[in-house]
Amino acid sequence: MSSPKQMDDAKVKRGIVIQDDWPGYHLDLFTYPEHYHDDIENVYIPHGVIMNRIERLARYVMEDFEDSKIMVLCVLKGGYKFCADLVESIKVLGRSSSRYLETRVEFIRLKSYLNDQSTEDLHIIGSSDLSFLRGKSVLIVEAIVDTGKTMKALLKHVETFEPKMVKVAGLLVKRVSNVAESLTDYVGFEIPNRFVVGYALDYNEYFRDLNHICVISKSGKMKYKI
Repeated sequence: MSSPKQMDDAKVKRGIVIQDDWPGYHLDLFTYPEHYHDDIENVYIPHGVIMNRIERLARYVMEDFEDSKIMVLCVLKGGYKFCADLVESIKVLGRSSSRYLETRVEFIRLKSYLNDQSTEDLHIIGSSDLSFLRGKSVLIVEAIVDTGKTMKALLKHVETFEPKMVKVAGLLVKRVSNVAESLTDYVGFEIPNRFVVGYALDYNEYFRDLNHICVISKSGKMKYKI
């Protein structure tokens, strides 16, 4: 039986829960690229809150990985800012403690969205050879996990290369599937099923330059739809 502390730790690793009725923050409270004014409804998660949560996730990673070296597999394009900030936080923690976790970052690019709809197929853009993961401790870093179908397919693909262990860090996990929750070991925020952009998350390649995570407006979807 798990101790109360173990259960509390597990719950905390599941992320900050954002309720379905959370309205976000008014745009006038923050700075953002002015050309997006009519394209976003609100600031859903401010940049400062994102960064603080990432620092906490870095501590979990430091505690859980026993090896002195880990292979970080960053899922592009949406995961690049989360990955960069998470790895930097791990480095900062290592410099101020007696244990340093060496990180090597590799990238895999996936295509799983058309407009605002997630597709079921795993589309790997570029080389699908991940043989460099063999025998390594691997941390997959993904910006957002919704249905979990893409992550499940990626994990299956990664396992064929026989890594030593695999854990998944998701900045955002949507409350749309128990599958998605079970696939992630470290979660920044658990969010409702809303289409969010910013902090490298895009809508048809737009909004990656937003520092905050925001909810896209109906007019924004129409404006950038392909």
